[in-house]
Amino acid sequence: MMSNPIFNHFSDIETKELSPGYLSKIIHTENNTINFLEVKAGSVSAMHQHINHQCVFVIEGQFELTVDGVSKVLDTGSFAIVPPNIIHGGKAITDCKLIDIFDPVREDFKLL
Repeated sequence: MMSNPIFNHFSDIETKELSPGYLSKIIHTENNTINFLEVKAGSVSAMHQHINHQCVFVIEGQFELTVDGVSKVLDTGSFAIVPPNIIHGGKAITDCKLIDIFDPVREDFKLL
C-alpha cells in the first residue's frame, strides 16, 4: 500500500535545484524515480555515472547529451536510454523541459 494518495497535484511537489540551473520535481514509486526538470540554457550536468537505467525525454527545447563519449543534441520529442554505470552528462542548449525516469529508484534523490 502506498503512503501517498493515488491522485496528486503536480504543484504540490517541492521544486529542488539539483545543480545550478536544474530545477526538479521528483516523484518516487516503488520501482522508479521520475524527475521532471526545467533546465536553464547553458546549464551543465557534470559527467557522472550511477547504478540506474535512465531514460531521458526532451519535452521542450534542445539538450546536448553525452553518453560514453558520444554527444548528440536531442530536441523536442527525442529521447535517450542510458544504461547503468555508463558515464554521461549534458548541457542545455536552450531552456529545456526534460523528464528522466530511473530504474531502480534513485535512493540518493530521496535524501534531497
